[in-house]
Amino acid sequence: MTNAPGEPDATSTRHSTGHPAVTGHPAVTRLYARLVVSDGARAIDFYRETLGAEEIERYTGPDGTIVHAMLRLGGTAIAVKDADTADPAPPSLGGSPVIMALDVPDADAVAEAMLRGGATVVYPVADQHYGQRGGRLADPFGHLWMISQTIEDLTPEQIQERTTDLFTS
Repeated sequence: MTNAPGEPDATSTRHSTGHPAVTGHPAVTRLYARLVVSDGARAIDFYRETLGAEEIERYTGPDGTIVHAMLRLGGTAIAVKDADTADPAPPSLGGSPVIMALDVPDADAVAEAMLRGGATVVYPVADQHYGQRGGRLADPFGHLWMISQTIEDLTPEQIQERTTDLFTS
């Protein structure tokens, strides 16, 4: 059986975005990280002052806690909320296994701004074998950030070769 023009085939459906999705698997229309923190208002200020985030929306509870705040960071959205009994902040869990990765034009300048704002160094900013200058910092709220800038334009094959050499030398 042939479908009419523009009609989805038997293995896909159309979602509100207009994009086909495989039956049984809804299309993802948006993805963003939601950072749970111990002091939402202070975290929003930190991300604005150190990373240039723009606050898009903020919803608070009656006691002023941040229930949800949406920030724009570069071309990406992230959300911030205050920790509560359902959503603990990383320090209460012993840290976070998630690393937020930032591509920036000047890794040293971004790291310095974050350090001035209270971040700590996990790995110092340095030239890396894969053609990036970067490092890792922990913000004052327990979230990890990998900061990197391209300093050498390498092919995937060159990166793999350098990685292999690094572990076999």
